[in-house]
Amino acid sequence: MRIELVKRKEHSQAMLLLSPLIAVALTALAAGIIFLISGHNPLIALYKFFIEPLTQQWSLEATIDKATPLILIGCGLAVCYLSNNWNIGAEGQFIFGALFGSALPILYPDFENVATLPLMLVFGALGGALWALIPAVLKTRFNTNEILTSLMLVYVASLLLDYLVRGPWRDPGGYNFPESRIFSDAATLPDVFGGLMSLSTPITIIIAIVLALVLAKTLKGFEIRVMGESPRAGSFAGFSAKRLTLFSFALAGALAGLAGTMEVSGGLNQLLPTISPGYGFTAIIVAFLGRLNPFGIIVAGFVLALSYIGGEAVQSAMGVSNKIASVIQGLLLFFVLACDTFILYRIRMVSRRVTAGETSHV
Repeated sequence: MRIELVKRKEHSQAMLLLSPLIAVALTALAAGIIFLISGHNPLIALYKFFIEPLTQQWSLEATIDKATPLILIGCGLAVCYLSNNWNIGAEGQFIFGALFGSALPILYPDFENVATLPLMLVFGALGGALWALIPAVLKTRFNTNEILTSLMLVYVASLLLDYLVRGPWRDPGGYNFPESRIFSDAATLPDVFGGLMSLSTPITIIIAIVLALVLAKTLKGFEIRVMGESPRAGSFAGFSAKRLTLFSFALAGALAGLAGTMEVSGGLNQLLPTISPGYGFTAIIVAFLGRLNPFGIIVAGFVLALSYIGGEAVQSAMGVSNKIASVIQGLLLFFVLACDTFILYRIRMVSRRVTAGETSHV
C-alpha cells in the first residue's frame, strides 16, 4: 500500500475554498500541541491567542492597526506574484518608504500646513517604488534572481534606517536616544470612527477594493493574469514581460512604501531603529492565505494581525516566549502551501502485491 499524488484534470474548486480554512485549523492544532509541550493549558492559550483579542476594545484597535499595513503590502505583493515576479523584499520597501515619507517632517519641521501629510504619503510611495525598482531593473537588464536581490536590499534599508536615527536624523532634544524628532500634528494621520482606527485603515480598504476591480475588470488585470499563467501566450498577445516586471515591482513597492509612511505618521509619530515587526515578510503569508485576491487579503490580514496581538497576550498572561507568534505564522504559511497541493492533485491509495523477484525499498 502506498500513497500517490495524481494530477487533477481541473483545479478543485472545493479545495480552493477549503484550503485556507483547513490550513488555519491545522495551525491552531499545531499551536495547541506547542503550548501543551511547553507546559501550558492549550485550550486557555488558544483562547487568549485567537479569541480574547477580539473581545476587548483596546486589543481590537491594536489588531486593526496591525492588519492595515499587512493588507496594503499584501495587495502589492499579490500583483507581483500573479505576474510571476517573486518580490521578497517588501520589508525593505516598507522601511525605505518610511524614510522618504519622514524626510519632510524631520528635515523641515516648520513646514506645517494641509499639504504636509499628502506630500509625506506621496514621498513614501515614491520611495518604496524606487527601492523596489532596483531588483526589477536588475532582473530585466541582467537577468538576476529577483528573490535574492530584493531580499538582500531589506538589510541595506534596515541598516540605513539604523544609521539615520542614530546619526543625522537623531532628535537633538532626545537625550541621545536613537530616534527622530516627534512629528508635528500636521504630519500625523488623524483617528477616525471615534478613535477605533487611524485614517490609514479606510485608505487601505479603498486601495484594496480599487485593486480588486483593476485585476478583475481591466486590460491591465488581464495582462497580469495571462503573463503569470502563460508568458508565451502573453507574448503572442503583445504583452511585454519586462514592462510588466517593472510595473508590478513599482506598484508593490509603492504600496509597501505608503504603508511605511502611514505607520510612522500614525501610531509611532517618529522614526525608530525598528519600525516594523516584520510586516513585509508576514505580508507574504497574507497574500497567499488570501489567494492573491485583494478581498481575501483583507480577511487574511486580520487573521495574521491576530497572531501579533495574540502572541503578546499569551506572553504577558502565561509567560510564553514572544517568538511564539513568529512560529505560528511560519506554521500557517507551511500549512497553506501544503493544503494548496490538493487544489492541483488528489490522493490515491495504491495497493500492490510483492512478486517473487521484487524487493522492497525502505
